[in-house]
Amino acid sequence: MFSKCLAMVMLTLGVTALPFNKRQSSAITDVDILQYALTLEHLENTFYSGALTKFDASAFTSAGFDPLVRERFVEIAAHEQEHVTFLTAALGSQATQACTYNFPYTDVKSFTAVSMILEGVGTSAYLGAAASISDKTLLTSAGSILTTEARQAGWVSSSVLGHSPWSGPFETPLDFNQVFTLASAMIASCPSSNPTLPFKAFPSLTISSSTPAAPGANVALEFTGSTNASGLFLSIFTGLDVISVAITANGEVTLPSNLTGTSYAVVSKTSSDVTDAATVAGPVVFQFY
Repeated sequence: MFSKCLAMVMLTLGVTALPFNKRQSSAITDVDILQYALTLEHLENTFYSGALTKFDASAFTSAGFDPLVRERFVEIAAHEQEHVTFLTAALGSQATQACTYNFPYTDVKSFTAVSMILEGVGTSAYLGAAASISDKTLLTSAGSILTTEARQAGWVSSSVLGHSPWSGPFETPLDFNQVFTLASAMIASCPSSNPTLPFKAFPSLTISSSTPAAPGANVALEFTGSTNASGLFLSIFTGLDVISVAITANGEVTLPSNLTGTSYAVVSKTSSDVTDAATVAGPVVFQFY
């Protein structure tokens, strides 16, 4: 059941909404990073508060979960609210406001699948942003949130879904635009008063539902230009490694057989230096257990 829910979530996340305008300046400041972090925390906070309002204790037990599972999700929701409060106070009048969201869950099981993705993306977002933070006090605060997000991700993966609590010895960092793309898929609109951030969302990348993704499987990619994909690569970020495999002219690719846990993939113009400038579409989330 979980694999089916996760597949549906992955397909939905490929639909990229674009509720933001990219700021012209390319300089990224600590204020930008705080606003970026608050954008993500608003998303998580609204996700948990909305789902826990919709699904009571009986909904969780009816879905086959121990009563403690919902209680722990209530604790996670409180953490996300604290993160919002902390970042809002740090930004003051420059604080980003919550947006309107479209979360791809319909029941408790799909809620847990989305939770696993959000916690993983949140962890990778803070990890990827760390190198760009100038203020060391802010860096420590971001690291404190990062470790909480990682613990939450491990708990959802292992205690809720029965999988390994980690993907390997290293977590996967994602850069600003990669995370921005994944977040945009769940954001319908934002207040016009929100600050414009110097990030952009890439075109969407999805895996065709006719070819389920699995390690070693041959899958069909769907993105703009996928019918003439000769010379492009599917570049997979897993831990601190990037694995690139050639895409056929008709947009198909064979996934590496050794993929495990959570990884992220983009379509790239190059197989080596996979930068934002080389990114054609994506990322898409892979979770293999």
